[in-house]
Amino acid sequence: MEKILKKLAGQLNSLDEASLIGLWDKYYEKVQKFTPSREWEEDIIILSLIQSIRWKNQLFNHCLSSRLPDASGEDQESVRPVIRNDVKKSAKVLHFRPRE
Repeated sequence: MEKILKKLAGQLNSLDEASLIGLWDKYYEKVQKFTPSREWEEDIIILSLIQSIRWKNQLFNHCLSSRLPDASGEDQESVRPVIRNDVKKSAKVLHFRPRE
């Protein structure tokens, strides 16, 4: 399963962000009209994948800019890495609530 996810991530990362963002509105509109169908499930996954590329690029740009020196030549504070202990924790499910 991990190999499939890695391959999918690589394929998504190679796509043009502007082209993906052009599809965001289309899939956002489609998922607003809920139907208990496989098509709706796939549409929400597509929207999530497009959103994940946007988030990845924003985070990448933030991390990159935090490593660049400021006007004084000093490095800006960089993002601290997450340090995990050896205890494995189960994944946390984030709650999704549509806007009211």
